[in-house]
Amino acid sequence: MRLLICGLNPSPASADAGVAFARPGNRFWPAALAAGVVSVDRDPVHALEHHGVGFTDLVSRVTRRADELTSDEYRDGLVALEALVADLQPEVVCFVGLAGWRATGHRKAVAGWQDETVGGRPVYLMPSTSGLNAHAQLDDLTEHLRRATSGQTPKKKERGV
Repeated sequence: MRLLICGLNPSPASADAGVAFARPGNRFWPAALAAGVVSVDRDPVHALEHHGVGFTDLVSRVTRRADELTSDEYRDGLVALEALVADLQPEVVCFVGLAGWRATGHRKAVAGWQDETVGGRPVYLMPSTSGLNAHAQLDDLTEHLRRATSGQTPKKKERGV
């Protein structure tokens, strides 16, 4: 697996469709198509089989809004995600949505490559693709997905240099 996309939690639309980021106003799929991460809209099976892109959520509980989730749910979800990532060994884990990563103890995290890993794999953090997130535009989201799949993870800083 080249890239494991980790959303915050499924929306009712995603749960009904069985497809991550399925809500029409969500900009994940348009950004992923524009970035060349996937080649077929809203088809996670095709994404995995043809592009090595898998999908999961930090929390499995369905909610209308991510702010309905608790910090405990995020922390418990991270424990489960660590095990999943250790098993799957994707090249990169890309968190979609700052809130989930911040709620797991990384309160001041900003979008981009993170110093911490999940399951021993590099982590890229990008803004939420929800239509409710007016701060991030489609071009910005597209660029984040390009960076996450660039294959250029940051090198660990050498100690004592």
